[in-house]
Amino acid sequence: MAAAQAEVESSLNAHSAPGAAGTAVSPVAADAAAAAAAPTGSQAQVSKAALAAKLLSLSGVFAVHKPKGPTSAELLNRLKEKLLAEAGMPSPEWNKRQRQTLKLGHGGTLDSAAQGVLELGKATDTLDSTGKVTDEKPYDKITREDIEGVLQKFTGNIMQVPPLYSALKQGGQRLSALMKRGEAVEARPARPVTVYSISLLSCQLPLFTLDVECGGGFYIRSLVNDIGRELSSCAHVLELTRTKQGPFTLEEHALPEGRWTIDDIARSLEHCTSLLPDELAFKKPKSEKCSDQALSYEYITLSETKRAEDATKTL
Repeated sequence: MAAAQAEVESSLNAHSAPGAAGTAVSPVAADAAAAAAAPTGSQAQVSKAALAAKLLSLSGVFAVHKPKGPTSAELLNRLKEKLLAEAGMPSPEWNKRQRQTLKLGHGGTLDSAAQGVLELGKATDTLDSTGKVTDEKPYDKITREDIEGVLQKFTGNIMQVPPLYSALKQGGQRLSALMKRGEAVEARPARPVTVYSISLLSCQLPLFTLDVECGGGFYIRSLVNDIGRELSSCAHVLELTRTKQGPFTLEEHALPEGRWTIDDIARSLEHCTSLLPDELAFKKPKSEKCSDQALSYEYITLSETKRAEDATKTL
């Protein structure tokens, strides 16, 4: 194979540079060389089988970047499709009628750090930019110092009322689904949450940007709504970016969609799982028959979103 490839390269060089020295090769020889260089069907099958075996051996936790638009569930399905296609395995649609080959999940409501672009003077029913404006109040007398002053009231162990548009449930159904259907929803009572730090990064009213580090069950949308009230105005979230989740950061650990490959995820699993405390590390599934092997891992989304449906996942 090496000799044939060398002949082809010499021939190409001779044609591209007239008069240059090179070994001539016939079209038949060139075809033979190309055939020798291309992988055979059996080789491709072996390669796919190796990828599938590697995929089925993975277990652990890793981080991915979730852009604006898709919900966590939609992103999860997209990830499954990419991995299955790379490994030459059946699609998720086929697996609905079989034992699930690929097992993935996302972390749900997580402790997080986030940066948000917020707007004073307008309130919405979802507490973010996806909702309908329900109130408008003046903000022209509010200063940067006023905002910094009220932030201290929302630091530490505080009580917070969850937003109505959320995945919290009433009668077994999500509050957000009930709200969309116009059904009556009871406001949830305030519950204890923790805010480790809040800082004002920029302020060009009506827009301002906060950096928040908080505990689980905390809603940035509720925080912004409460800040607006404290300033005798109103406010809502325009954009939100989760910058950190536990030991994982958006810049260092979150895989963009262009790197959703089996090899990249395997490396990320090894690195991210090593950052978790021993008691939180995921155990590999018990060994099973080859036909019943399952990929078992979790992904945590470090994300930027403005969709109300993602409230408990990313806000």
